[in-house]
Amino acid sequence: MMGCLPTKQVGRSTHSLNPREAVALAAETSCENVDLPDFVNIATGTPFTVNEVEALYDLFRKLSNSIIKDGLIHKEEFHLALFRNKKTNLFVDRVFDLFDQKGNGVIEFDEFVRSLSVFHPDAPEEQKAGFAFKLYDLRQTGFIERRELKEMVLALLDESDLNITSDAVEMIVDRTFDQADTKGDERIDQEEWNEFVKNNPYVLRNMTLPYLKDLTMVFPSFVIHSEVSEADMVA
Repeated sequence: MMGCLPTKQVGRSTHSLNPREAVALAAETSCENVDLPDFVNIATGTPFTVNEVEALYDLFRKLSNSIIKDGLIHKEEFHLALFRNKKTNLFVDRVFDLFDQKGNGVIEFDEFVRSLSVFHPDAPEEQKAGFAFKLYDLRQTGFIERRELKEMVLALLDESDLNITSDAVEMIVDRTFDQADTKGDERIDQEEWNEFVKNNPYVLRNMTLPYLKDLTMVFPSFVIHSEVSEADMVA
């Protein structure tokens, strides 16, 4: 059990501490017993260093206590903190579901790190393609069907505040299937998808967040935004 120190007795600024020290100090000053995650184990298999995972923990603590103070990221906190909006949107909900790898309705720290790692600039393209495929495979059948693609296109447009005609949406769906559905069975499997994104790299542009390559103790502005332009949607 950590000691309990009155805040006024703490003479060292938290800004000069690393994430591990800051969390320990917070526990002491608030009389809370905080069990630190296994940063080394969580960093394993991701592009993040142990120090970067520690920095992400500082961020995670802020996000996971922004509305419900339980150290877990709930959907409302995810919407507000990462997407800067409160409105319900299929795209946002689907990203949350993919981050919630255990399917228990909340995002735990290890899920947060491993899901974010897919967006790291050094993450393999196949990981990015796999995440994007799951994003569109709304019914988790292992295939992207035409209606699923249309639903997600509409959600992306809504999340990006873009307004295009219903004819243009149909054109996007038709053009995607014309290029991706090489087997002609009116659905896109993982193999077809991988080939499609290889030939159309813009599809994965939003799967890379450059600032994940330079995490520091400065609180980063973590906003996952689709950044879909009208030119991309009709290209």
